[in-house]
Amino acid sequence: MVPPHLRRAVEHRDRSCVFTGCGAPTHWCDVHHLLEWINGGPTSLDNSALLCERHHTKVHHGFRIERQPDGRWRTWRPDGTEILLHPPIDAAA
Repeated sequence: MVPPHLRRAVEHRDRSCVFTGCGAPTHWCDVHHLLEWINGGPTSLDNSALLCERHHTKVHHGFRIERQPDGRWRTWRPDGTEILLHPPIDAAA
Protein backbone atom coordinates (compact mmCIF):
# COMPACT_ATOMS: atom_id res chain seq x y z
CA MET A 1 0.00 0.00 0.00
CA VAL A 2 1.36 3.39 -1.02
CA PRO A 3 0.52 6.22 1.38
CA PRO A 4 -1.40 9.13 -0.18
CA HIS A 5 1.45 11.62 0.33
CA LEU A 6 3.86 9.35 -1.56
CA ARG A 7 1.40 8.82 -4.41
CA ARG A 8 1.02 12.60 -4.76
CA ALA A 9 4.82 13.00 -4.85
CA VAL A 10 5.20 10.28 -7.53
CA GLU A 11 2.38 11.84 -9.60
CA HIS A 12 4.02 15.27 -9.31
CA ARG A 13 7.42 13.92 -10.38
CA ASP A 14 6.33 11.53 -13.15
CA ARG A 15 3.23 13.34 -14.51
CA SER A 16 2.05 10.23 -16.44
CA CYS A 17 2.98 6.60 -17.08
CA VAL A 18 6.80 6.46 -17.38
CA PHE A 19 6.90 3.52 -19.82
CA THR A 20 8.50 4.75 -23.05
CA GLY A 21 5.91 6.04 -25.50
CA CYS A 22 3.01 6.06 -23.03
CA GLY A 23 1.30 9.15 -21.74
CA ALA A 24 -1.50 7.63 -19.68
CA PRO A 25 -2.69 10.16 -17.10
CA THR A 26 -1.95 9.76 -13.41
CA HIS A 27 -5.46 8.60 -12.56
CA TRP A 28 -4.99 5.56 -14.83
CA CYS A 29 -1.71 4.64 -13.12
CA ASP A 30 -0.42 2.59 -10.20
CA VAL A 31 2.70 3.32 -8.18
CA HIS A 32 5.18 0.54 -8.96
CA HIS A 33 8.05 -0.49 -6.65
CA LEU A 34 11.22 -0.61 -8.80
CA LEU A 35 12.65 -3.14 -6.37
CA GLU A 36 9.63 -5.08 -5.12
CA TRP A 37 8.93 -4.64 -1.42
CA ILE A 38 8.86 -8.43 -1.01
CA ASN A 39 12.55 -8.34 -2.05
CA GLY A 40 13.41 -5.58 0.41
CA GLY A 41 12.49 -2.58 -1.73
CA PRO A 42 11.36 0.39 0.34
CA THR A 43 8.11 2.23 -0.24
CA SER A 44 9.83 5.50 -1.12
CA LEU A 45 9.92 8.10 -3.88
CA ASP A 46 13.31 6.87 -5.12
CA ASN A 47 11.97 3.32 -5.44
CA SER A 48 8.70 4.26 -7.17
CA ALA A 49 7.47 4.79 -10.70
CA LEU A 50 4.08 5.63 -12.14
CA LEU A 51 2.81 2.96 -14.57
CA CYS A 52 -0.56 2.47 -16.23
CA GLU A 53 -2.17 -0.92 -15.68
CA ARG A 54 -1.04 -2.26 -19.08
CA HIS A 55 2.60 -1.31 -18.56
CA HIS A 56 2.61 -2.25 -14.88
CA THR A 57 1.67 -5.77 -16.00
CA LYS A 58 4.42 -5.76 -18.67
CA VAL A 59 7.03 -4.76 -16.08
CA HIS A 60 5.96 -7.70 -13.93
CA HIS A 61 6.41 -9.96 -16.98
CA GLY A 62 9.98 -9.16 -18.00
CA PHE A 63 10.05 -5.56 -19.19
CA ARG A 64 12.25 -3.19 -17.14
CA ILE A 65 12.19 0.52 -16.43
CA GLU A 66 14.97 2.59 -14.93
CA ARG A 67 15.25 6.23 -13.89
CA GLN A 68 18.44 7.93 -15.03
CA PRO A 69 20.39 10.39 -12.83
CA ASP A 70 19.01 13.26 -14.96
CA GLY A 71 15.45 12.12 -14.16
CA ARG A 72 14.62 10.59 -17.56
CA TRP A 73 13.09 7.11 -17.68
CA ARG A 74 14.30 4.32 -19.97
CA THR A 75 12.49 1.07 -20.84
CA TRP A 76 13.89 -2.32 -21.89
CA ARG A 77 12.21 -5.37 -23.39
CA PRO A 78 12.68 -8.83 -21.83
CA ASP A 79 15.41 -9.57 -24.42
CA GLY A 80 17.42 -6.58 -23.15
CA THR A 81 16.83 -4.23 -26.08
CA GLU A 82 15.85 -0.72 -25.21
CA ILE A 83 12.52 0.70 -26.37
CA LEU A 84 13.24 3.96 -28.17
CA LEU A 85 10.73 6.45 -29.55
CA HIS A 86 13.02 7.38 -32.40
CA PRO A 87 15.42 4.56 -33.22
CA PRO A 88 18.95 5.65 -34.14
CA ILE A 89 19.44 6.37 -37.84
CA ASP A 90 21.49 3.67 -39.52
CA ALA A 91 24.56 5.45 -40.93
CA ALA A 92 24.97 2.67 -43.51
CA ALA A 93 21.54 3.25 -45.04
